[in-house]
Amino acid sequence: AVVSTQRTESSGINAEYGGYNPKDPHCLVGGQYNGQLAFWDTRKGSQPIEVSAISASHSDPLYKVIFLTSKTGTECFTTSTDGQVLWWDIRKMAEPTETLILDITKKGKPTLGGISLEYESTMPTKFMVGTEQGTILSCNRKAKSPADRIVASFSGHYGPVYALQRNPFFPKNFLTVGDWTARVWSEDLRDSSIMWTKFHNSYLTDGCWSPVRPAVFFTSRMDGCLDVWDYMFKQSDPTLSLQVCDEALNCLSIQEGGSLMACGSHSGNVTLLELSESLSQQQRNEKATVTQIFERETKREKILESRYREMKLKERAKSQQEEKNPEDDEENPEELVEEAEKNFWFTVEQEKAGIEKKEREAEK
Repeated sequence: AVVSTQRTESSGINAEYGGYNPKDPHCLVGGQYNGQLAFWDTRKGSQPIEVSAISASHSDPLYKVIFLTSKTGTECFTTSTDGQVLWWDIRKMAEPTETLILDITKKGKPTLGGISLEYESTMPTKFMVGTEQGTILSCNRKAKSPADRIVASFSGHYGPVYALQRNPFFPKNFLTVGDWTARVWSEDLRDSSIMWTKFHNSYLTDGCWSPVRPAVFFTSRMDGCLDVWDYMFKQSDPTLSLQVCDEALNCLSIQEGGSLMACGSHSGNVTLLELSESLSQQQRNEKATVTQIFERETKREKILESRYREMKLKERAKSQQEEKNPEDDEENPEELVEEAEKNFWFTVEQEKAGIEKKEREAEK
């Protein structure tokens, strides 16, 4: 049964994404389609306590909001396809406390639109942004200058990055979901992911790691299927594919204990699934095995990346040499005739000398 329903101030404004405050289960925030951020307290009714001003909010739909680890427990940050990341204090939502422009060209204008966010409380100054262009940005909130906040970018998806999450056991490795694939990355490699799923026939919509098993992650699809991937069992195909419904699955959320999963569909239905013990209990030597898998795949990709760069350098050097000496590559007919004549007369002289030697020996 529905415990409570939280509403936006206007019935014409849809809520895009919401999240509870980890320090206060009565408080939650929600991003709206018009770019505003709303704050509710379930003890005070279904209407929001406060909503950010339209002039200070995102100009596109607000797609993701995450609470930060702070002393007050009232700070959160948001992103939108308007190309901004905004930080808020829910006690004063008249305007954001900080702003970051998603600009990898460092010209001060948004060049990428935000779709997803990742924040790990053990690394409070770092965060990641998944964009609608398929690029993942690694950022540092406390960089020396605003231009240096975007530390690195990772490219690999052909469409919006709908899900982005660090592995709970190996924060250096993170999962992304976009287009028809899910990919596992290492922060040490920027040009390529270290592992990826096959290209599905249906678009992927969401994904998350298991909080208890480092080798397991889940993905949802537009055709209503939930895929369970277990790298301890196999890496090329999902361990389990479950048809949850006959419409698109838009989002996933897994319980902290790892035994229950909720799947949200396109029409607003929520399906609660109970996972088996093999998927909700860590296997023997699993962490060590996953460490070896990630290290092996990272090393392999580094070797391939190094080899690719080497080939590109050779091709560049060759093209530059050809540009400098284009006539060297063209064969001169006169030179070819001259060389052929030299070879011919050399052969004739050799044969003549041989014949004369034989005649002298015969006379003796």
